[in-house]
Amino acid sequence: MVDHLGVGRSSDDEERLLRRVARADLDAFDELYRRTSPWLAMRLRRRCRDDGIVAEVLQDTYVTVWRAAGSFAGIRRSGGTDAPGGSAAGWIWTIAARRLVDALRKRARTQEVPAEHLPVRSVPAAEDEALGSIGLELATALNDLAPELREVLAAMVLDGFTVRETSVLLGVPEGTVKSRARRARNALREALA
Repeated sequence: MVDHLGVGRSSDDEERLLRRVARADLDAFDELYRRTSPWLAMRLRRRCRDDGIVAEVLQDTYVTVWRAAGSFAGIRRSGGTDAPGGSAAGWIWTIAARRLVDALRKRARTQEVPAEHLPVRSVPAAEDEALGSIGLELATALNDLAPELREVLAAMVLDGFTVRETSVLLGVPEGTVKSRARRARNALREALA
């Protein structure tokens, strides 16, 4: 079975690897990287076509994973969660998503981003595939939304981005993100009423 991040449900194995990484086990880190980097790179590429930024974000993500694995292990031991679903993969994706937004902000500050480098989703995201398995009415209502409204919902609801982060990710003003989110909620409410 595949979870919402596109990773096989071996989250227990990945959590064990993270606990070992927290104890500075380089072999565990190598194995965790081998297991998680392909799907992480794929998800990042769906949101940004610039291979340089994707490579930078991957590197920054795994440096952070190496340094902060103890915080994930500590959160899991205490029964808390810091990631969607509380999984190791969710925790890693959260780090990567934040790093992607940071990289896009940095690029926007240093130069005007050419249109061909704006974040785009070139292939259906795992979230879109997952949404197909939920209730038929909701799936139909989501599919009937305009693409720009679905894109905002995916970023804010599924990926957990803030309005500001969604604005940077999609390359639209924050007010546009807010109005699209409101329009999407209203359209879903009407379709499901």
